[in-house]
Amino acid sequence: MSIEITTNIDTDNKDYVRNKMIEFNLKHFPDDLKGRYQELKLHLVYDGGAIIGGVVGEFCWNWLEIHYLFVEEEYRKFGYGRALLREAEKIAIERKCDFIKLDTLSFQALDFYSKEGFQIYGTIENAGRHTHYYLKKDI
Repeated sequence: MSIEITTNIDTDNKDYVRNKMIEFNLKHFPDDLKGRYQELKLHLVYDGGAIIGGVVGEFCWNWLEIHYLFVEEEYRKFGYGRALLREAEKIAIERKCDFIKLDTLSFQALDFYSKEGFQIYGTIENAGRHTHYYLKKDI
């Protein structure tokens, strides 16, 4: 028998590790939280056409984790990021989430998230020569 580590993964098996981890985790969560995994994708669309921003995340059991929130630079400072974040929060509340978590780098949006009620629960220094912040907001 030969076992090896490879980066050559076919499309049929690209989600194997994630799916197996979810399967394992489900054995340890209460029944009322099982089956609560779902992706979140919101787009900010200009005149019904071009995407100029959005939110990508996932609902996991009793929280929403935001992986990405982005608004094209020329559309920043008009409240679109806030609107996207608040729409994500509204959906999280509807889905009975207890909190939202996300992360940001020191050159990104720490002040923005702080103003929206997020609290820092951890940091990593020297992450690409920046500080990496981990934030949470109870809802």
